[in-house]
Amino acid sequence: MKKLILVVDDSPTIRSSISFCLGNAGYKVSEAKDGKDALEKLANMKEEGQIPSLIVTDVNMPQMDGITFIEMVKKGDFRFLPILVLTTESEESMIEKGRAAGASGWLVKPFRPEQFLWTIKKLVWTVNE
Repeated sequence: MKKLILVVDDSPTIRSSISFCLGNAGYKVSEAKDGKDALEKLANMKEEGQIPSLIVTDVNMPQMDGITFIEMVKKGDFRFLPILVLTTESEESMIEKGRAAGASGWLVKPFRPEQFLWTIKKLVWTVNE
């Protein structure tokens, strides 16, 4: 069974690029346009009995930013899911905010597909199913 990854980014182009990369690597992908949309998708997944193996999120998004989204996820039913931040933010203070919120990893855009997939594989492998 393919592992499900939730991709959260306000850019349709970035979501499409990430989804293409993950799909080619054998993952099933669900997309959300911001943190608020992603929380709704997670609620629907829970109702349907689907458990994502990983969340990939951007930081800078409308409605709900990535740091707030991570904090919300870590307070709920999916609190043990690994969350990879994929963003243009590279300041150490922002990375620390991400870690404090509960991010499992941090990659800076633009990403190299091989580095991205290696990180995904490492984080997904840690999930017990």
